[in-house]
Amino acid sequence: MTRERLYLFDTTLRDGQQTPGVDFSVEDKITIAGLLDEFGIDYVEGGYPGANPTDTEFFTRKRTSRSKFVAFGMTKRAGVSASNDPGLATTLQSKSDAVCFVAKSWDYHVRVALGCSNEENLEGIRASVEAARAAGKEAMIDCEHFFDGFKANPDYALACARTAYEAGARWVVLCDTNGGTQPSEVRAIVEKVIAAGIPGKNLGIHAHDDTGQAVANSLAAVEAGVRQIQGTLNGIGERCGNANLTTLVPTLMLKPAYAGRFATGISAEQLAGLSHLSRAFDELLNRAPELQAPYVGASAFATKAGIHASAIMKEPQTYEHVPPETVGNRRRVMVSDQGGKANFLAELKRRGIAVPRDDLRLDALISVVKEREAQGYAYEGADASFELLARKMLHGLPEFFRVTSFRCMVERRFDANGNLKTVSEAIVKVLVDGEEKMSVAEGHGPVNALDLALRKDLGKYQGEIADLELADFKVRILNGGTEAITRVLIESHDGTGARWATVGVSENIIDASFQALMDSIVYKLMKNRDMAGLVAAE
Repeated sequence: MTRERLYLFDTTLRDGQQTPGVDFSVEDKITIAGLLDEFGIDYVEGGYPGANPTDTEFFTRKRTSRSKFVAFGMTKRAGVSASNDPGLATTLQSKSDAVCFVAKSWDYHVRVALGCSNEENLEGIRASVEAARAAGKEAMIDCEHFFDGFKANPDYALACARTAYEAGARWVVLCDTNGGTQPSEVRAIVEKVIAAGIPGKNLGIHAHDDTGQAVANSLAAVEAGVRQIQGTLNGIGERCGNANLTTLVPTLMLKPAYAGRFATGISAEQLAGLSHLSRAFDELLNRAPELQAPYVGASAFATKAGIHASAIMKEPQTYEHVPPETVGNRRRVMVSDQGGKANFLAELKRRGIAVPRDDLRLDALISVVKEREAQGYAYEGADASFELLARKMLHGLPEFFRVTSFRCMVERRFDANGNLKTVSEAIVKVLVDGEEKMSVAEGHGPVNALDLALRKDLGKYQGEIADLELADFKVRILNGGTEAITRVLIESHDGTGARWATVGVSENIIDASFQALMDSIVYKLMKNRDMAGLVAAE
């Protein structure tokens, strides 16, 4: 049976840049385009040349080798010819393989936003597509607000799509710009568009996630007949984001309902790099990966309950909808107060820690973990701290250094200019190879000051922690009042790209933070010696 080809269109570098707090540099865009190109995406939309200096520079050369490099732009303005529209000229002169024009397809927007007649808008669509084809570019039209426009005035929305198709657009993309259309509506409207004479092989879907259904809407559109799917890495985008390609791609490739009917340009080997792609992108954005992201999240194949863990160790498919390795992820059997001996044995085995099932030290470890979790520790979210505790209780840990004391001070004062300042200072005394070293540091808050002081001089180990960075810091108050128990979770990473989490619990937030900081450094030193870090290395 011949499978139909689906084409994947990534708009991370254009629509994804609308995400609050996201602002790509040219270098960022080059890196991301390279990742997408290597992964096998069919179309990489790089931005809007002429709209800003970054995008203009980005389009001075072609940035992909396999993927088609796409420039975004507006259709020509009403009242001027295509040859006299400077915006259109800039788009067509970019070093792109294809051009994606955004066009109004809701008559309400034509009237309010463009201020032109419906006929002038149709002429802009036709002339822009023809100009792109004349320039040797593959042309496509994003029919903005198509589904809302269709519900308001189906004849005009269809006229916009038909004009683009008849002018020679390779793709007519139906956009749920406001993100409020439901999957049943998407399916019904796409079927009507195809019945009106625009072939599904020339239709695309561009869904936003304002009701949490961008992926569902994209799949509904595919089932109805569209053959191009637009989305972004990790679902970033304006407001609530766009359709998440890291969810869509494995669904299309691994689920029989789609895999049996459709083919993509991505191989099984490339799909196995999906988790790496997702995490590398989050790293570039300097944000923590979403733990519960489908397929690629660290918790996507995590099991906490003891009965589930026991079943997974016998037959993984009992609680896994796809094998985690198909998307480059891994199975996690988590240790917690809800876990039984099977959880602990599975997690220890995966970390290369050998212990017989009937070993009394294992029983002691389980008892300590459950007792500590009752006190507020959370080892399911602190993999590195669990590994250090397990190795210490089962086989012992080397003592790289010992902190003999630390002190932290916070002072609020006026500086020489009369400005009110709050300054944090920390003093840490560390014993390394019998020699005591004292370090002092100022920081942005007491925890930062302690971190800087602790890592300021570790003697012969100093060079080993040069690439160690704290990526995230979370504080949770476990009970009420100023004397409350505090839990601190710290996520760290190093130059290898590995990430790990550590935990500290205390009535004193500084002490809890220091526990987590200490574990992070010790884990890094263990990892450097291949004595720990299997989880991070994966």
